[in-house]
Amino acid sequence: MSDKKVSRRNFLKNGVIPAAGVVALSSIVTANADDAATPHVAFTSDHPSQPSVKPTGGLKTFGTSGKAVYPFIEGDKTEATLFEHSGAGCLTHMWFGGKWTDYERLRIRVYVDGEQAASIDMELFLGHGIGFKDEFAPWGTKRIGKTGQPSGIYNTYRIPFGKSVRITAQLHAGDTENKRFWYIIRGSENLPVQFNGVQLPDSARLKLYKLEDYTAQTLEEFDMCSTKKAGMLYMVTIAAKGDGGSNYLESCVRAYIDGSKEPMLLSSGLEDYFLGTYFFHRGMYHNEVAGLTHLNKENHSFSAYRFHEEDPVFVEKGLRLTLRCGEEIGNQRHNKKIQRWKAPSTTYTTYVWIYEW
Repeated sequence: MSDKKVSRRNFLKNGVIPAAGVVALSSIVTANADDAATPHVAFTSDHPSQPSVKPTGGLKTFGTSGKAVYPFIEGDKTEATLFEHSGAGCLTHMWFGGKWTDYERLRIRVYVDGEQAASIDMELFLGHGIGFKDEFAPWGTKRIGKTGQPSGIYNTYRIPFGKSVRITAQLHAGDTENKRFWYIIRGSENLPVQFNGVQLPDSARLKLYKLEDYTAQTLEEFDMCSTKKAGMLYMVTIAAKGDGGSNYLESCVRAYIDGSKEPMLLSSGLEDYFLGTYFFHRGMYHNEVAGLTHLNKENHSFSAYRFHEEDPVFVEKGLRLTLRCGEEIGNQRHNKKIQRWKAPSTTYTTYVWIYEW
């Protein structure tokens, strides 16, 4: 095994992954003054198809479940703790079951390392890529799925923590009665987070950025998230409804990386970003990279998820991710003229998941 180390900056710019290397984003400091604070990529196993990075401590699985329990003693006033664990590790699985009005809006929070405000605070369905309480089931991927209606919501998100983790649930506002609830939570101590042959730094933490019920005006460009930290874009969910049309789907997803004033275009349209085409004309789909979880052509609404595990977007000094209500674009390689697709006002809810370090 080679002990060669390559700066993460060069790795990201040049795509340097030797054929026989799984890489780890570590905290090794370079001797080069220009890279003094930049983490490095170290090769730590024999082959990217066999991600066998060995953690420094012993692996030990932890977890719990609740079967037909009643945790919401004071209704929506109760933030019920479902599970807590001390030490360093990574959550690997959550599953939730139940049936009541607004079950889809049950709020799940994940607090890591003693934080007062949860870095992950999600509505149950939107946190699993589903908007508008869509009932379609069963479907599933290795990361998220919905096997019943409304029950059987699961994920295998890798949520790392260094000192402790606590998972809570709280009923939607206005729901005053206790509910019968099922859940499963599991993880492992000392389990590193690794995607596509790259091991994230031990300091990496998964953070959810939310924009809820925001109404954008024609051709307005707006932020879905803005962070100045180094990290990796992990997942994006968008639920949107147009006021009189679906031209908002013409929007390109823009990533302003490391403070750049010029964006990298992540898509040629909004449905294209979710791997769809022609305004999702063939209907619902779910795969490992992206999925369409809701589509109503009569009221011009959709929801979809997009993972960046196999298509990583790394940043060193921050990320600003934006949408536009419609599209205006020009000076392209094969079309220099300015083109515009105007959309009426559209209401968006967006969830952007980023590993930050």
